[in-house]
Amino acid sequence: MHKNSPVKFSEHFSMVADPGVIGGSDYKLIDIITITLCAIISGAGNRSEIEAYGKARYEWLEEFSELPCGIPVFIAVSAEELENCFLNRVRTVFNTSKSKAVPIDGKTLRRSRDQTSGKGAIHMVTAWCVENGIGSGRIKTSGKSNEITAIPELVKMPELNDCTVTTDAMGTQTKIAEAIIDKGADCVLALKGSHGNPNSQVTLFFEDAIKNDFKDISFDSHTAIDSEYGRLKTRKYTAVSEIDWL
Repeated sequence: MHKNSPVKFSEHFSMVADPGVIGGSDYKLIDIITITLCAIISGAGNRSEIEAYGKARYEWLEEFSELPCGIPVFIAVSAEELENCFLNRVRTVFNTSKSKAVPIDGKTLRRSRDQTSGKGAIHMVTAWCVENGIGSGRIKTSGKSNEITAIPELVKMPELNDCTVTTDAMGTQTKIAEAIIDKGADCVLALKGSHGNPNSQVTLFFEDAIKNDFKDISFDSHTAIDSEYGRLKTRKYTAVSEIDWL
């Protein structure tokens, strides 16, 4: 294959292991995956909606899928394998390397807690490519405190060169900063009271600099004004590069 030839959809999902239900299905796994992903992208959220989508788009789907017995229902495959294949497809089609800002953040999924079975809420840590509007990677953790171990795994993604990676205060760790820099990216890390001495040093530095109008200190600043909940908010950002004292 020529190095510039586009990779086929089926090749991206070739690593998903077929459950191989003998005699239980007349469909190819790639056809089931294709129909399901098309339905989900179009807004389907469960099996019945996927089936309804398939029936509505049957003639179009039949052009590139084998449908011997109508629209199939998705079968049990490895969620991790499927997600990795999907992300590889996304990275090829959308070229996530174009994104220069990559925030990494964790969110707890609403209504994911199952009190009946005693399962806690699902917490996902995601690397987001701002310019493309897509996620380039995500990891499920058992809680917010586990973001510290999830972030280094997300940083391993290959598209970080020349990007600026941001995290909240949870990700302000020496090893995380080193991992980001080793990938050829810049990082913006947050400080708060729990960071002790570094937070105190930075706070005192800026308080003194502001008091003296940044005399003899090189800096950049930016002011943003936006409206939220009927109120105007003004945010002023000041950045300094001379931080050998820290």
